Amino acid sequence: MDAQVVKSSSPPSHVGIHVMRAAIRLLAVFVVFLGSLFVWFMMPTNTYSQIWRLQIRQKTNSSSNIVMFTFPILFLALLGCVFLHLGKKLNDYKVESSSNGTKNRFAVWKKPMLVKGPLGIVSGIELAFFIMFIALLIWSFSTYLHNSFANITPKSAAKNHEKIWESKLDSAALRLGLVGNICLAFLFFPVARGSSILALFGLTSEGSIKYHIWLGHLVMLLFTAHGLCYVIYWAATGQISEMVQWDKTGISNIAGELSLLFGLIMWVTAIPRIRRKIFELFFYTHYLYILFMIFFILHVGMSYSCIMLPGFYLFLVDRFLRFLQSGTRARLICSRVLPCETLELNFAKSPGLKYNPTSVMFINVPSISKMQWHPFTVTSNSSLEPEKISVVIKAEGSWTKKLYQMVSTPSPTDRIEVAVEGPYGPDSTHFLRHDTLVMVSGGSGITPFISIIRELLLMSTALKCRVPKVVLICAFKSSLDLTMLDLILPMSSTSIDMSNLELQIEAYVTTETEPKTDGSKPLRAIWFKPLATDAPISPILGKNHWLCLALIIASSFIMFLILIGIITRYYIYPIDHNSNAIFANWLRSVLNMLAICAAISSTASAVVFWNKKRNAMQNKQIQNMEGPAPMGTPESLFYNADRELESLPQQSLAQATNVHYGGRPDLKKMILEFKGLSVGVLVSGPKKLRHEVATICSSGLVENVHFESISFSW
Repeated sequence: MDAQVVKSSSPPSHVGIHVMRAAIRLLAVFVVFLGSLFVWFMMPTNTYSQIWRLQIRQKTNSSSNIVMFTFPILFLALLGCVFLHLGKKLNDYKVESSSNGTKNRFAVWKKPMLVKGPLGIVSGIELAFFIMFIALLIWSFSTYLHNSFANITPKSAAKNHEKIWESKLDSAALRLGLVGNICLAFLFFPVARGSSILALFGLTSEGSIKYHIWLGHLVMLLFTAHGLCYVIYWAATGQISEMVQWDKTGISNIAGELSLLFGLIMWVTAIPRIRRKIFELFFYTHYLYILFMIFFILHVGMSYSCIMLPGFYLFLVDRFLRFLQSGTRARLICSRVLPCETLELNFAKSPGLKYNPTSVMFINVPSISKMQWHPFTVTSNSSLEPEKISVVIKAEGSWTKKLYQMVSTPSPTDRIEVAVEGPYGPDSTHFLRHDTLVMVSGGSGITPFISIIRELLLMSTALKCRVPKVVLICAFKSSLDLTMLDLILPMSSTSIDMSNLELQIEAYVTTETEPKTDGSKPLRAIWFKPLATDAPISPILGKNHWLCLALIIASSFIMFLILIGIITRYYIYPIDHNSNAIFANWLRSVLNMLAICAAISSTASAVVFWNKKRNAMQNKQIQNMEGPAPMGTPESLFYNADRELESLPQQSLAQATNVHYGGRPDLKKMILEFKGLSVGVLVSGPKKLRHEVATICSSGLVENVHFESISFSW
């Protein structure tokens, strides 16, 4: 099939936008990103420590680490914000074939290379970068050791009243900490949910969470070895009292030990078996990252912390924005209750909130737990359903079962207090480039595919675009779970024409040999009565989200530098230089941390408050033009009250569905029968299912299969 691009007439300005985006990506990737990696590569060498660092310190007044490590990454985040903002101006949809040779060669690197193993499902690109990162760690550690061991001689060891092996152990312990800091510098990038850097490289936070897991293991492995080596060294040299040292001007050992202790608690509770069985323990102990980072900074000092500061700084910006968004209670309008213990929660949203399919929203219900936040896939479409946003929740864990019982009782409450964060999702609908989409799901894993099908429905009807053929292969345990297929169509689906979408649904009921309808409860809707203070979900930074994020990052960092300059000039400098006293390193670190928090909280709050004020004025103008009916009423969001829910799904959806009982799908046969086409294979569901599909796609039997796992684990 020839490559096809379906789009509206592209104005000349779009050509300029494409050029600007290409230039920004070129600058970001090949100058800033690769330049930063080059600095990491050179840091263990004598060239860096004896020449470059000294020259930079002479020109920057001892701020070399900010110049070398912090500023380039924050600049990369700003470039990412501009790149993504320009991308929002490109409203044309593209459906591209993968027939191009270059794309086919690149697609080979995206195929799963490892399936079953400690790393999970790993593509060729991920494996290549993982190997390069491990090589960087090995290079750094070996170079550090080579350079330091060269200066250790019997004479130098005797001068310090040590044996040679003791001096080398001391040096190796220090270098393990330095290498661990490289991993720590990247640890927080994957968990910044609204990160412009991840989106710049085509990644999402939920898809990158496995990188956080990998890095977490490496961080704790290296830091634990760092601490144990020092304990052995102190015990061997009779300096065990060093364990309780809190040096005023040097390294604070107690702070390092406390940081390691908090890290070990998080590490142990993050073991998969513990995390799955006692999720609450894992969830709550992971908040110890705050103490872990505080004592780490107190341990090494603020100057050296600048090496890992960029990732943590961007995470703090993201975390504070999430805190501000979660402070407003969301307007929950209604819920659809399915007989398979599944809920569809429908919230009011502002029309300006746009998101792509497979986006994720985090939900907190204070009446169940004030601390717990759970991620759920957004199933609604921001254009097809401009005034509502929906998530589907299956009662599988203790938290979700409590929520289901709260909603599905014969006399449910009139209002449920809910806070939300997000939605967060991909920057583009990359799955549109394929000719055929094969979506494989197990159980509640069908929810990401609901949002994709609704997006294709919108494109095929409202936008008159040619879209890929869709084959949905879904496996359920019981026939009651088949009611989840009713959620494919939105509640306001009377105007939807499915004739333009080639949809085939193969549903498998694995534990039953024939349909069971006796005693099944019908799908029903429950309407809530939200308070006037409950607000529609809206973008926390407004329509120009990325520009506002760039403003927060830039202005907060400038404010941080100004605050530190003032503190240093009028408080630290007089003590250090005009008296016999020495200003304590730990107090300097505390002042720096307070300055960072003050800068981020003040600038982010100001931008969010300004956006809220502007949104309130716009909503008031809309209400004055359209009438007094408030946004989020049932009539404005869904359908007429006399409409029967049992009419959903429409006949066309039922005709496209084939139900099979008493067996599992032959995935290998079904996936490999698509020959000569560009086939995107998306899988969402249990780990075993994901591994099975990944193994099929990596077998090499068909070259046109492009694998992607949508499942994630927070």
